[in-house]
Amino acid sequence: PVVTGFLHLGGLRTALYNYIFAKKHQGTFILRVEDTDQNRVVPGAAEGIEDMLDWAGIPPDESPRRGGSFGPYQQSHRLDLYRRASDVLLERGAAYRCFCTPQRLQLLKKEALRSQQTPRYDNRCRHLTPTEVSEKLSQGLDWVVRFRLEKGVEPFRDLVYGWNKHEVADVEGDPVILKGDGFPTYHLANVVDDHYMGISHVLRGTEWLTSTSKHLLLYKAFGWDPPQFGHLPLLLNKDGGKLSKRQGDIFLERFARDGYLPEALLDIITNCGSGFAEKQMGRTLEELISQFEIGRITTHSALLDLEKLPEFNRIHLARHIENEGLRQKLIRELQLLVEHVYGDQQVDQEVLEKEYVERVLLLRKGHISLLKNLVSSDYSYLWVRPSVSREQLQTISGEVDEIGKLVLGLMTRQAAVLTVEELNKDLRSLQKQTKETKYSSVMKLLRLALSGQQHGPSVAEMMVTLGPKEVCGRIHKALSS
Repeated sequence: PVVTGFLHLGGLRTALYNYIFAKKHQGTFILRVEDTDQNRVVPGAAEGIEDMLDWAGIPPDESPRRGGSFGPYQQSHRLDLYRRASDVLLERGAAYRCFCTPQRLQLLKKEALRSQQTPRYDNRCRHLTPTEVSEKLSQGLDWVVRFRLEKGVEPFRDLVYGWNKHEVADVEGDPVILKGDGFPTYHLANVVDDHYMGISHVLRGTEWLTSTSKHLLLYKAFGWDPPQFGHLPLLLNKDGGKLSKRQGDIFLERFARDGYLPEALLDIITNCGSGFAEKQMGRTLEELISQFEIGRITTHSALLDLEKLPEFNRIHLARHIENEGLRQKLIRELQLLVEHVYGDQQVDQEVLEKEYVERVLLLRKGHISLLKNLVSSDYSYLWVRPSVSREQLQTISGEVDEIGKLVLGLMTRQAAVLTVEELNKDLRSLQKQTKETKYSSVMKLLRLALSGQQHGPSVAEMMVTLGPKEVCGRIHKALSS
């Protein structure tokens, strides 16, 4: 994948398709930092991208950080190679030095826009004689290298879009391939690197489709065999608009910070795209690799509905909770979250015990979209013991002591296995043993005694999550306060 800034969902999708294609065909997935446009280089972006690819579970096999046999993997460290490559094209007459000043190019652009044409270079320096070139060089004039675009491009077969060709010489001027600062443009750098790094397949965004004919002309000028290209349709908002980078809400860091699982992101960006036999939520990376077929990628834009992300995350979070190993990691994360959110509220150490936190996770599996849902106010009763007075309970029912005793009795009998279904039946029959308290009032009273709240999960569910020992402790405390 190409790197200029931080990794957002569009970049993640490009990286993911490259990754699953490489793994499906026992290939190598390479991360190359394309930092030749010095004005657009963001400090720390390259490291950030590797961090995010590692976080997402799709680490490159070769990269600036990991190294490899075809390095360096950062284009700004390969300038010598590009200079030599442009010299080869100059010698062959496939490229030429252009001495046009930025002012002249600016005027051409203004002129074109005024007459409502697409701005393009007029190839003026293409026609300079060797003598004129030597003269300008001896005057010490600044120059760039431009590639001579020839008419009559050959069609190429794109892995996604099928047969394609763009007569680039008809619509644009000769492109700059080596700038005055000695840095190449994308066109030269990617062709040279793909050749020397032995790249067999390039999957990139559809915005490069029209440049591919230009790149193929460069391969031809060098006498090299090109890789196979596949262009991926754009990733758009569900209303068809571009994903907004401005709000920073499509960058991976944000999703990681908000507690989304990387699996959910990989799932949603392939779900709205294509490349698979059928739409299916909850695919793991292994399933994505085994089910992927490049021929199934359609050419229409992929519409991403981020409102569905919590639902994708709920499915993957449930899978993590079910998995013994992954569950341990979630337990530690939840313990830290509880301490962070409720740390100043006298959290009892017992509620941070592994067994208790694990029981909470297993019982709420499938009900929560994010781990942090469990530290929202609705669930505060799990972590902080309520302070409820006997008077408060008596406003609900005069039979506080009787109800309390019945529940304590029920808990000692029930200690073996508590299930929500069984408890619901028991609570129904328990209410029948009271003299005048209605079922709804019994529930209201128990909810208040156990959680200090008026709403939340069902009482039976609260009791199962808290467990017999904690339920008895809270009832005793409320009755004696």
